Amino acid sequence: MRVKITMVVLALTVLMSTSACEAFPVLAKANYERKPIRGYGAQLQLSEQRSALQQFITGKLTGPFGTYTNLQDTAQNDAAATGHEVLSESAGLLMRYYALTGQREQFDRQFQLAKRIFDIRSGFSYRYSPILDKKYTMNATVDDFRILRALDEAGQAFQTDAYREELTQYGQKVYNYNVANGSLRDFYDETYAMTNSSITLCYIDIASMELLPVAARKKRELESEMLHIAAGGYLSDAFPLYQTRYDYKTKAYESERINTVESLLTILNLAEIGEAKRTSLDFIKSQVQAGTLVGAYSLDGKPLNDVRSTAVYAIAAMIGSVTEDQELYQLSISKMNAFQIHNTGSVLNGGFGDVMSGQAYSFDNLMANLAYVY
Repeated sequence: MRVKITMVVLALTVLMSTSACEAFPVLAKANYERKPIRGYGAQLQLSEQRSALQQFITGKLTGPFGTYTNLQDTAQNDAAATGHEVLSESAGLLMRYYALTGQREQFDRQFQLAKRIFDIRSGFSYRYSPILDKKYTMNATVDDFRILRALDEAGQAFQTDAYREELTQYGQKVYNYNVANGSLRDFYDETYAMTNSSITLCYIDIASMELLPVAARKKRELESEMLHIAAGGYLSDAFPLYQTRYDYKTKAYESERINTVESLLTILNLAEIGEAKRTSLDFIKSQVQAGTLVGAYSLDGKPLNDVRSTAVYAIAAMIGSVTEDQELYQLSISKMNAFQIHNTGSVLNGGFGDVMSGQAYSFDNLMANLAYVY
């Protein structure tokens, strides 16, 4: 995936806006309980696929600094992360996997690496280039949330309070740097001491906001406003996906097109607190069943490409788990598994990627890895 942070900076001028949120009433709900992961992956006996993928990730897609953004290396000087650059996004996804599978030694090793590579004053750098030895002075709220969630899940899985202090420390940084005027922002840039003026809807992770170590009233106000913004990005019953971002200055939603990964992550975030719309869930299931869930759509629901993404089906499976829809989970995993490479003569064996070009991306592989344990 990744909403490219540098692209977010450039996207402060946008092509389209729709209805605005003029006010954000405090919702009645006192807290937002995280829905449990159902463990459908274990029930479906996916250990063979999961083991093959893990071997690919750790044996081929990982180097001394973490999981490569892409198996094929580059000069690592593009505006967006490429090649063997590493992302805090990847560290958080892998930490969650190790926590959910009860692998404490691997979890601790990954967390210590994440701190060494990504730790900055405002939280975690979103990106590090080994070739340039460059740690970017910008965090990403969604990536920091994943690490917070992983620390909480590790505490529960390993029945320890050992991670509580660091969860509190990094959670406070998220609130101090990534919340401005009571609203969540995409990033904080230390070089310019600034946030942006918008929030990408798939960054609105209410279940992870529950982990922020701030006063209950402030937390409720933040969660209420952000849930209102996320819910307000719903497109229509005819095309029940979500807008890309909300701009606080213009009080408008903005989308050049609908990136399916981003929209499904928004729905997953809502599903985790019991707020996903039935129309959205039905749409996802019908598209998965038909094999027609593509990578991008116009705002009126017309497919813009014919891309079938590993990550799209992985996220659909996660939505199935948290909404207790085992059929959706199984259908999505089945579609996803069709992309897994089974060729012992290929460097991509066990992974998800393009055999012809040798390209394999961290987000696809790590999301599939996580989906297997949902």
